[in-house]
Amino acid sequence: MKLHQRISAVEKIVEHHFSDTQLITSAITHPSAVEGQPVSASYERLEFLGDSILGAMVATDLFERFPQMDEGELTRLKISLVSGATLSEVSQELGIGPLIVFGESEKGTGTRGMHSALENVYESIVGALYLDAGYEKTHEFVRRTLSPYMVPERALRPISPKSRLQEVTQRDYKCAPEYKLVGEEGPAHLPTFTSVVFVDGARMGRGTGSSKKESESAAALDALRNLGDEETIKRVGASDAAPVAGAAPAAGGLS
Repeated sequence: MKLHQRISAVEKIVEHHFSDTQLITSAITHPSAVEGQPVSASYERLEFLGDSILGAMVATDLFERFPQMDEGELTRLKISLVSGATLSEVSQELGIGPLIVFGESEKGTGTRGMHSALENVYESIVGALYLDAGYEKTHEFVRRTLSPYMVPERALRPISPKSRLQEVTQRDYKCAPEYKLVGEEGPAHLPTFTSVVFVDGARMGRGTGSSKKESESAAALDALRNLGDEETIKRVGASDAAPVAGAAPAAGGLS
């Protein structure tokens, strides 16, 4: 499929004609397709922007739609909605998969690579739409595609490490955890990311994964272990929940 056909198909999905076609071109371009080119040529920067905008829009919708929910329920529901599993499913249903531009090195990675790309491209499209069409048009797209998933039952599902850490830090420290990407290595088709998470200014966890989000999830789980969170210990087992080797006591964080 030619690039202009891909762009036209995406514009039909989002119901918007882009004035700046470079934005939507980058939004559907996997890093493996533009190795050696400026970072703006792929979806990575737009994914960063879209992730933040998406989170704010979903949080606003949930706050208005479910006035009876407390902070913990809203947090669980929000994280479920913006999770990789949900976004990749929505992206696939919208028909975005065949429109993503991959490099040769990525084409053999199979389901795992596509799952991550679908999630990332949904967020990058949100970012591109926001820059080209503004807040309201972007919010319309988010509502139209995610509203079917905005059901209270999702707040009752098993909580993710990031969601649990958010609950714990807001309850005990009155702050949100802060994640920082500290390492990225390996080829574009098989990268390894390393992230750390800070709680109230102290580094509390570290984790690696095949995507930025996976590494953050691993870091969150490590932080929960180091904080001695009972729910985490119950879920992963007391032996697995012991602090990692070389970790400082939970009260002081990790060096």
